Amino acid sequence: MASLFVICGEKVEYYPLGERTTVVGRDEAVPIQVLDRRASRKHLQVRYDKQRKSFIALDMRSRNGTFINGQRIQDETILSDGDQIQVGDTMILFTVKDFPKRENAMNHFKQAGQRRFTTHVDPPL
Repeated sequence: MASLFVICGEKVEYYPLGERTTVVGRDEAVPIQVLDRRASRKHLQVRYDKQRKSFIALDMRSRNGTFINGQRIQDETILSDGDQIQVGDTMILFTVKDFPKRENAMNHFKQAGQRRFTTHVDPPL
């Protein structure tokens, strides 16, 4: 389906998206938690719209706003491959690509011109 790469400082995390709604924020109960003082507890919602066959981003009335490619969003915004989403000081890269394994995703991230970041890959179980 699609994926998010959350870039927090030097650390990169990979999150595959399905058709479920995903919330990003500082709260420990949200599916994607970012440890960022400028992020709201529930900052951003990303959901799949079956009718439009697109992923939609929605700011959840955050204090500091959500920015896509440098522009503050006010309403639902359709995401495109390669969009950069800013939540506080955290950057999130959206891609429509789906990866069979986490390692493939991290290799793709490195190839996408992001070589300056170190990636955190959990060892296999």
